[in-house]
Amino acid sequence: MKTILITGCSSGFGLEIARYFLARDWQVVATMRKPQADVLPPSGRLRVLALDVTDPQSIRQAVEAAGPIDVLVNNAGFAAASPAEFVPIATVREMFETNTIGTIAMTQAVLPQFRQDGAGVVVNVTSSLTMKPMPLNAAYRATKAAVNAFTELLALELEPFGVRVRLVLPGSSPETRFRENAHMVNLDHEAYADLARKIFARLQDASAPITHSQDVAEAVWRAVTDPSSPMRIPAGADAEAWAAEAV
Repeated sequence: MKTILITGCSSGFGLEIARYFLARDWQVVATMRKPQADVLPPSGRLRVLALDVTDPQSIRQAVEAAGPIDVLVNNAGFAAASPAEFVPIATVREMFETNTIGTIAMTQAVLPQFRQDGAGVVVNVTSSLTMKPMPLNAAYRATKAAVNAFTELLALELEPFGVRVRLVLPGSSPETRFRENAHMVNLDHEAYADLARKIFARLQDASAPITHSQDVAEAVWRAVTDPSSPMRIPAGADAEAWAAEAV
């Protein structure tokens, strides 16, 4: 029975990925900054561990507690919606620490085992915003684009060791707490208020394609179980449409 470790499982995509793999008889290590075992169905194949991806000691303790794994899914992250002019540099640093450096640090923590085993899969969940720019997300997009670049080169480095690396790029989802948890700064500033209204109207358009949490779980499942899957896997109808436009 194979084991998957997923970061950021308290809600949203991470929670759905954990549920999806549990339902398919995998051993699941679901990690959260503040563990909440009750958000997942009871199972003898589930372990819920505390993990803060910005804390080296927390990473070390979680990886040691998890033991040998077959798959790492780097999903933890948050956004800041703000004109680039106003996003606080402290928030930019926090986003890079979580979204980018946290992903790199978690990957480094498991790679010795994967390399020695000659097997393993790393899946990094980033964003479809890296395929099509959307104003008011410049700093967030930068954190995810950096992960994309890291992932592409990581794949080349690890291929000789039998370790696969994939990117999953979700679109916009109203089903997650991602927007609720996002830092929103100066969106009502007179210089940018009109642009912000247009962006949010587009996001709230009921006829527009969106991403469901299960779309992301299915994309991660494909990345993990299908060796012929592409490096970049869009997740959700909107992400798939953007990927087609980018070709």
